[in-house]
Amino acid sequence: MNTTVPTSVYAQRRARLAAKLGGTGIAIVPTAPERPRNRDSDFLYRHDSYFYYLTGFTEPNACLVLTGDGKSTLFCQPKDLEREIWDGYRLGPEAAVGALALDAAFPVTDLDQQMPKLLENRATVWFPFSIHEGLEQRVAGWLTQVRARVRYGALCPEQQSDLCALLDEMRLFKDAHEQDVMRRAAAISARAHVRTMQACARMLRDGRDVREFHLDAELMHEFRMGGSQSPAYNSIVAAGSNACVLHYRADVAPVRAGELVLIDAGCELDGYASDITRTFPADGKFTGPQRALYDIVLASQEAAVAATRPGARFTDPHEAAVKVLAQGMLDVGLLARDKVGSLEDVIEKRAYFPFYMHRTGHWLGMDVHDCGSYVEPGEVGQVSERKDPLSGEIIKNRPSRVLQPGMVLTIEPGIYVRPGEGVPPAFHNIGIRIEDDAIVTAQGCELISRGVPVRAEEIEALMRA
Repeated sequence: MNTTVPTSVYAQRRARLAAKLGGTGIAIVPTAPERPRNRDSDFLYRHDSYFYYLTGFTEPNACLVLTGDGKSTLFCQPKDLEREIWDGYRLGPEAAVGALALDAAFPVTDLDQQMPKLLENRATVWFPFSIHEGLEQRVAGWLTQVRARVRYGALCPEQQSDLCALLDEMRLFKDAHEQDVMRRAAAISARAHVRTMQACARMLRDGRDVREFHLDAELMHEFRMGGSQSPAYNSIVAAGSNACVLHYRADVAPVRAGELVLIDAGCELDGYASDITRTFPADGKFTGPQRALYDIVLASQEAAVAATRPGARFTDPHEAAVKVLAQGMLDVGLLARDKVGSLEDVIEKRAYFPFYMHRTGHWLGMDVHDCGSYVEPGEVGQVSERKDPLSGEIIKNRPSRVLQPGMVLTIEPGIYVRPGEGVPPAFHNIGIRIEDDAIVTAQGCELISRGVPVRAEEIEALMRA
């Protein structure tokens, strides 16, 4: 349980959700199960984000039930002193009511007995679709028991609705508490990147054998020293040509002077993710070709940051970044003008795609790729079609989400150059990405991850320190 946050934060969220359920609605929100790693050992436990958003409760084997009239009931593990010797403290149902500001709590072993009673005389049952294995079948079993009582006047819910639709919209807008946690998570992650850059240069200067896993260890050290619970995702520590693999994981590859290192890593703090990418020269000094591409990526990020403001569309930062990247590719000869044409041709035909194949950002929050629609809700019906110039597929375009204060997103352009026909050899195997976390504000956006330098000369100065 997160004891640093007032229970009123979670109670207010439950009240807001209850109002959306309707007076005769009921919502079922389980937490995540424990997952076995191998015999007699589980993976490090991580709660379900929706469940935690509404409760702040981090124990496994629990379920929240919320009704449209605002009553909240928790099913959790009962107190068991013998099991607590092995697995740790349990809050228990009796203490949960006061500790979590709930109306009622029961042992989770009573869930099957209590749920038919709670579902009776409700019109709609809401739960997260396609997330919790077996939940749909379990709900069906509870409804079967309710139907068995219709001869006694019981009413059975006639509708089942996806609770994610309501919660996704709520979670898309981060309140002041959430923004504060995310700032602190980003600060810890920034310190981890700084530590790792400096350690890399120092170890190479000392003549040590440096491997990707050494740098991964530096990140983890700073994450935990800063108070975070875990990495928010598998850290990407990619040396040399490995930086051209988008989801590469830290492995045993050597880190060599003269090559670049791309690190995409962020910690999770109190349930919220950070997500930072920096690319730096292993020995602290960019080569000419590396610097040329790095400056293009940085300029594209600056253009995307300028486009991240209230009233803009979610796609605007991406389009701003692509324009700068494409022009840069033409300028340095990654793209040959006699083959691809003008800047407008490059963008229209997506000729930049071999060197930049992902979007420039995503929502960030409890999940590193956080929930929330990328389509503006009031404009979903405005559909147009276009033919993708590369795949030939017909793609349905809908108006992109309008950015508003409180939304949090990443801004992460890149260039990845694999050897190929017509690709200048000087750029072979160079992979660069620069990523920061941005909170949309009333004036524009706040970059909360700039505790780690981003300009090439600042990175070089940091690594000399």
